[in-house]
Amino acid sequence: MSQSQTITSSENRSNDTFNKLRRFNGIMGFLHLIQGVFMILVSNDTTYPIFTNYLNFDTTTFTLAPNSELLYEVPFGPAVALFLLISAVAHFYLATIGYERYVTNLKKGMNPVRFYEYALSSSLMIVLIGMLIGIWDLGAIILLFTLNATMNLFGIMMELHNQHTQRTDWTAFIYGCVAGFIPWVVITLYFVGAVNSGEANPPGFVYVIVPTLFVFFNIFAINMVLQYKKIGRWRDYLYGEYVYIVLSLSAKSVLCWLIWTGTLAPV
Repeated sequence: MSQSQTITSSENRSNDTFNKLRRFNGIMGFLHLIQGVFMILVSNDTTYPIFTNYLNFDTTTFTLAPNSELLYEVPFGPAVALFLLISAVAHFYLATIGYERYVTNLKKGMNPVRFYEYALSSSLMIVLIGMLIGIWDLGAIILLFTLNATMNLFGIMMELHNQHTQRTDWTAFIYGCVAGFIPWVVITLYFVGAVNSGEANPPGFVYVIVPTLFVFFNIFAINMVLQYKKIGRWRDYLYGEYVYIVLSLSAKSVLCWLIWTGTLAPV
């Protein structure tokens, strides 16, 4: 077989591989969409509060003290649906108008859209987990969201930076892990505090959500390590891409159904 024939054959196999990945993204988009619409249609009207705690001057004691005020009641059903719908939009984009750029980036060992989507969807997930255990302060919620989003943006930097290095540079990965770890420290503190209070224990399903989602979040990082270490089937970057997609659907599905079963299911 000539070199030109070999190249053509290789390109054809690559096209088949990318077309399969395109269809897979379309399927995943529908699975996210169906669950998201279901959450909106059949969830009850459960809400969780967001408070502000700005300082207020007490004219009686002449001291500054936090003045807790209700800012907004978050409808939890639509909030859960939102992180599913964000993922659906991203998958449909990659399977349609963003497909050509998607393939170009995958050939370079990159997928920025993945991390932009995670920066929104997984950050919303971490906020909702926090709210389930009593993190209701506006400032804390903004910080949880931003730190988790930053972790995912470091994922883009990891893939972008290593386009220009001879050996894998783990700097962005390490910084991302630090940013992503802090929200779980805060969640753990609030969770343990609620458990130890004796009177305000979290509902039973939250005991499942916190460790389960913590494990899922860490598997994403492990997947990236396996990709860059080129261990086993992860020698092929596209295998890691499939794993990312399956993990994303699994983590979001587990969280949405646990929340729905625990607090959103109509009585």
